[in-house]
Amino acid sequence: MDYDINAYSSDEEIIRRPKIIRYRQNYFEEYDGYDFFTRFRLTKRTVENVILNEIEDIISHPTNRNDCLSASQQLLLTLNFFANGSFLRCAGDFGGVSTLTACTTVKRVSVALAGLRPRYIKMPSTDEEIFELRQNFYNIARLPRCIAAIDSELFRNRKQFFSFNVQTVSDPHLKIRNIVARWPGSAHDSHIFRNSNLCAMFERGSYPGSFMVGDSGYGVKPYLITPLANPRTPGEILFNEAQIRTRNVVERQYGVWKRRFPSLAMGLRTSLDTTQAIIVAAAVLHNIACDENEVIPPVSEDEEAAINFANNVDIQHIPDHRHNITTSTRDGLINDYFNRL
Repeated sequence: MDYDINAYSSDEEIIRRPKIIRYRQNYFEEYDGYDFFTRFRLTKRTVENVILNEIEDIISHPTNRNDCLSASQQLLLTLNFFANGSFLRCAGDFGGVSTLTACTTVKRVSVALAGLRPRYIKMPSTDEEIFELRQNFYNIARLPRCIAAIDSELFRNRKQFFSFNVQTVSDPHLKIRNIVARWPGSAHDSHIFRNSNLCAMFERGSYPGSFMVGDSGYGVKPYLITPLANPRTPGEILFNEAQIRTRNVVERQYGVWKRRFPSLAMGLRTSLDTTQAIIVAAAVLHNIACDENEVIPPVSEDEEAAINFANNVDIQHIPDHRHNITTSTRDGLINDYFNRL
């Protein structure tokens, strides 16, 4: 049987899909203050005068060839994606670009924002800062010498399972002072902390006489105070109450952070590298919002349910030990302070 070779030729002319230049709105002019805030989760003033000024030179394209996005258009597309947690196709439609362009834009802007981390996410470095943090934490529940609250929380990926366990440290104003966003969801909270630069700082004695508070998912240390498993005396009960109320700031910080950017709770439909950049970028934006006294945006019922679901994941408890070298700070607080109240 004879075959027509030409029938299977791959040399046929390929018709290139014509490029379509879509209309792109100027959302700074299109929306009033309220509509802008509900769509981008930040005010016009903060976006234009603070965030855009920080990264404009980094994300701007060197030329205007191919009708490329301006720095402000790239930023607003990314903020809309953070706010909605939607598909990149929806973000592209919103910004008047293709899905591929939306994907590269979100990654480009997220990496630029994450690069601001050393400026906006940092532990206290002066005696004045440490004293102020101690005083502000003391005002919460009368727990002395505390400078930070630590916790880890699970973040979803596009397949709706927890792919990252993200550790953050919060101050009394719900600002993120330290973040670790590189461990898989299976990693234990205490393992993440032990292998962090933050742990090394406390081990070196960078904050003498000060400590952090954490939940029972961490092992108690002289610089990391966890609650007692079974408080027995009035002093121990008072200590536990103060520790829990003080530690609550980091749980509230996670809630505010995810309400500001619901995509963190709904599941990020991006690659792992891009997801890491998005998480750190959202942390930077959260701190900028705190600095600018931004209000917390409202969320939908589905978003609230996703936030609460992540908050209700069971803690893997570390056995509680008493009266040894690791519990010396906690024992001293109970004996020298709470037993006398």
